[in-house]
Amino acid sequence: MEAGKKSFLYKITWISNIIKNGLFWHGMRNTLAKIGLDFMPYYWEIGSMDIKPPQIRGDASKYQLSFFGKEEITFIKKNVIGIAHKDLMNDLKNGDTCLGIKNDGIISIYSFVKHKNFSFRGREFVIMPSEGYIHNTYTFEDFRGRNLAPYLRYKCYEHLIEKGIDKYYSISEYFNKPTLKYKKKLGVKPQKLYLSVILFKRWVFNYTLKSY
Repeated sequence: MEAGKKSFLYKITWISNIIKNGLFWHGMRNTLAKIGLDFMPYYWEIGSMDIKPPQIRGDASKYQLSFFGKEEITFIKKNVIGIAHKDLMNDLKNGDTCLGIKNDGIISIYSFVKHKNFSFRGREFVIMPSEGYIHNTYTFEDFRGRNLAPYLRYKCYEHLIEKGIDKYYSISEYFNKPTLKYKKKLGVKPQKLYLSVILFKRWVFNYTLKSY
């Protein structure tokens, strides 16, 4: 009975957080995807390297930026709900860079940088040698609201510049309002609005809705 009560309270809290963070339609999309009706509108975006460095809210001295390896990825896979389907370890083995921030040794946020061509939901994207693709950014619940995502994104820019990369891309789901909001502050601009449709994990369709 106690376990059932905790599960119920967890679901209520989860739904409340979704609505509070402007993710209601994002949640609805994910729910429909679970029953085989997977409709995802998303932006293909280009970022700006010429931005003011974002600042961490709170005591910035407690945060340490580092490259993450197998140990950190294993921890992430075990502790982030809903990420089990993402093959982060394979991304790492295939040459992606994982940059992250820790707070006194505790993982707070991470982000991957891809340097090769890739496929996203059946659509192929080409990454030139002078370009990069930033993806799979995730902030742990206890560290949200501290401006870590913009700060880490900027650090990813610095990393790209050091490697001779002067242009980067990213993808944002149309219904993920918090992500769109912080990216707008960073000067990220949409290039294309695409619609991906996957029906019952079998039929895949891709459409271009708008060019900017």
